[in-house]
Amino acid sequence: MNGGDDPAPGLFGRRRELEVLGGVLGEARRGRSAVLVVRGEAGIGKTALLDHAVAQADDLQVINVGGAESEAELAFAGVHQVCAPLLDRLDRLPPPQSAALKTALALAEGPPPDRFLVGLAVLTLLTDAAAKHPLVCVIDDAQWLDSASVQTLSIVARRLRADPVAMVFAVREGEQNPDVAGLERLPELSITGLDDSDSRTLLATTMPGPMDERVRERILAEARGNPLALREFPRMANLPAFTGGFGVAGHGRPLSRRIERSFAARVSALPADTRLLLLIAAADPVGETAVLWRAAALLGIPEAAAAPAETAELITVGGRVRFRHPLIRSAVYEAGGSADRRRVHEALADAIDPVDVEHRAWQRGRAATGPDEAIAAELERVAERARARGGVAAASAFLADAAELTPDPVERARRALAAARAKLDAGAPDAALALLAYAQAAPPDLMRQAQTELLRSQIAFAMHRGRDAPALLLAAAEHLRELDPPLARETYLEALMAAVFAGRLVWAEDSAPAGMARAARSAPPAPDPPRAVDLLLDGLVLRFTEGYAAAAPALMRAVRQFLRDSDAGVAGLRWYGLVGRIALDLWDQQSWDDLAARQVQVLREQGVLTLLPVALAYRAGVCVHAGRFDEAAALLEESGAISQATGAPPPLYIEPVLAAYRGQEERALHLVRTSLHSATVRGEGRVIPIVQYAAAVLHNSLGQYREALAATDWAVEHDDIGMYGYGLGERVEAAARCGETAIAMEATGKLAERADAAGTEMALGVVARSRALVAQGAEADGLYRAAIGHLERSKVGVLQARAQLLYGEWLRRERRQGEAAEQLRQARDTFRRVGAEGFAERARRELVAAGVVVQAPRASAAHQLTGQETTIAQLAAEGHTNSGIAAQLFLSARTVEWHMGKIFGKLGIASRRQLKAALAERNGRPGLS
Repeated sequence: MNGGDDPAPGLFGRRRELEVLGGVLGEARRGRSAVLVVRGEAGIGKTALLDHAVAQADDLQVINVGGAESEAELAFAGVHQVCAPLLDRLDRLPPPQSAALKTALALAEGPPPDRFLVGLAVLTLLTDAAAKHPLVCVIDDAQWLDSASVQTLSIVARRLRADPVAMVFAVREGEQNPDVAGLERLPELSITGLDDSDSRTLLATTMPGPMDERVRERILAEARGNPLALREFPRMANLPAFTGGFGVAGHGRPLSRRIERSFAARVSALPADTRLLLLIAAADPVGETAVLWRAAALLGIPEAAAAPAETAELITVGGRVRFRHPLIRSAVYEAGGSADRRRVHEALADAIDPVDVEHRAWQRGRAATGPDEAIAAELERVAERARARGGVAAASAFLADAAELTPDPVERARRALAAARAKLDAGAPDAALALLAYAQAAPPDLMRQAQTELLRSQIAFAMHRGRDAPALLLAAAEHLRELDPPLARETYLEALMAAVFAGRLVWAEDSAPAGMARAARSAPPAPDPPRAVDLLLDGLVLRFTEGYAAAAPALMRAVRQFLRDSDAGVAGLRWYGLVGRIALDLWDQQSWDDLAARQVQVLREQGVLTLLPVALAYRAGVCVHAGRFDEAAALLEESGAISQATGAPPPLYIEPVLAAYRGQEERALHLVRTSLHSATVRGEGRVIPIVQYAAAVLHNSLGQYREALAATDWAVEHDDIGMYGYGLGERVEAAARCGETAIAMEATGKLAERADAAGTEMALGVVARSRALVAQGAEADGLYRAAIGHLERSKVGVLQARAQLLYGEWLRRERRQGEAAEQLRQARDTFRRVGAEGFAERARRELVAAGVVVQAPRASAAHQLTGQETTIAQLAAEGHTNSGIAAQLFLSARTVEWHMGKIFGKLGIASRRQLKAALAERNGRPGLS
């Protein structure tokens, strides 16, 4: 297509892209949500396309914002830009949302806001504003948004569904910002270079009149279809040298750097006052016009100095200060010179409202001429303020700046270690590692050296998830033994935790859990009274040196103490996952449930989104065993959405367990394969017994007992904390059904040792079920009845139904058909109600074999509900309003209304009053049909 046929003057060769953007705006006009991520290299035309879209949206509300490269250190700065036009609506939000957003935007003091409440508040602001008039939110240069903002806005984008709101992000390719990974898997438009014909047309419009052919061809070759390069290269002052081949020295530079040089040359021709005014604008990532004029006045620059820059099409000054292209900003800042940059930052610090302490401190840090303790201390204070608002990434950046400006080497090392810890918490282990150089440069200090070594080992664990981390943590613990005994004990526990995490995939035997436990015997004695971490360490040392039975009482005390600490708000966040695995190992369903719920709550409150997906998946595991499959699916869906938003690898190991219990054979086996591969690559040995347990459950549900037995070979190969006992339970069932009595008896013996030590209803129920499988006559009958009783009291509905299924199968073989039918009927109804289709079909076949006339299961419309639709339907049936459901599921009320319409259609009902009956029918409660 030639540029002359293009629908937008100056946007040569972009008809397809304009149509896509037009479609996004059209969706909003029609009352539906649309999201688009526009990707491409610098200068490729992203900003021009977005500007054109904004110009075409004069019938819509428009929020037009952009990231700035220096903005990453200002927590929620991007969210502030998006919300600024809507702040008059803040008090209309539900109080929890309003309080969270005000705290995030530093408009009010308060505890760290729940990141999801902040996101829900932004979603509510946008959708409420769009209720009567569609809205489009354009976010240019999203790669430069601060971490908190890009996470929040990407999650908001995923939650838009049935609202008249469009969101368009532009992302520059090649920028190293891991946060923008959260925008992946959103609808995307990739912008590439113009073809040769359009490139020539654009070049001709830029330089009308004759042009030497060598000049033209050289420009075309260098620009590679990049529109900004095609416009800027002809303006280069050294064009003759460039086109004659003498400019080849810059040929190896990235195209964006060469375009920046062209802009810098144009800026250098402007009056001195104009150049300095441009530098003020480039040095302020927020872009408030009032701040620009106040800073200019402090430097004696008149407002008229802006005119030459606007005439040169470098900048526009309106409600906000905007550079025509981000490369102009970077070119201006780089060309400014260090002395002028410091003058400008100092003027900006004085011009900014004193209430905006973070922005002022950031500017003062850049105005410093060298080490300055007063500025460093101010940066450290605002780092704490940023952390209190949930801005972990911003806090880490402020602390890093504070360390760099600290004159005293000892104090610099202290701040550098604090910055490195914050960088690690923010999910930036590479940056954390780089900061350790400051600590190493300080005068020798044994305590600091030990702390540095500890942090280095924690960084290694974060980066490699196992492998060499246990040995590094053990070395750090041994160095701390005399210097800080309480911290040494915590570090020994970390080494053990890393070994448990790596499991069978550790590189050396000494790094395995048993090796770490032997080494931890030399830990300093616990204080009196012992902390939860002390009880955990001593219990785990016993677990891996003396065995399960010897350790069970100590570990039970540790779990109870940790739960008390959790209730008091003093439990260490890093230990939740380990303590949860211990509770699982002890068959303590209630503690497992409480820990999983509390971990999710704490992570949400602190805004630690990098860890939240794992916690949500862990809680989903609790729900699977409790028979709450729909809740588990909703948690896993949320976990996946946050993983996408943060760029963290999604935790896959609970998904195969849920798919197995649902009888989804193809999906479950695929998830088992992919999870095993991923775990092996990342060194996560703890995942292997979980996914092999999933495979065993699947095969047992389908009556594929040989395959189930083979899966348990892996599941029980190592005595991993957590799933080992559950793998034994599956092994007994598979071996008994295969006629492998010796294997079943051996597994039952190991299971009995654990159950007797744990003593919980769940443990006693599973071991009674296993003993029944290898018993005969009246003994088997009594054991089955005991198993069902224990499991009923433990409130693990799926395991109770499985015991009833096995008992019914045994009764049928004993020719007690009536009793068999009753047990099988109860099992089948439970399986159908929760969605365990494989086990439900196995129970149905047994009912048929018992002489009961049953129909094949019919696929009702309700079974076509998605996981989210099922959750919404259940909440609505319980009496929750649309707004209440929206708040629980992080959706807009209008999206809930849209889902309710689909639910009504699928269920064939017309009102909420019919929901309970429709869902009951779906869950297979009435009759045997």
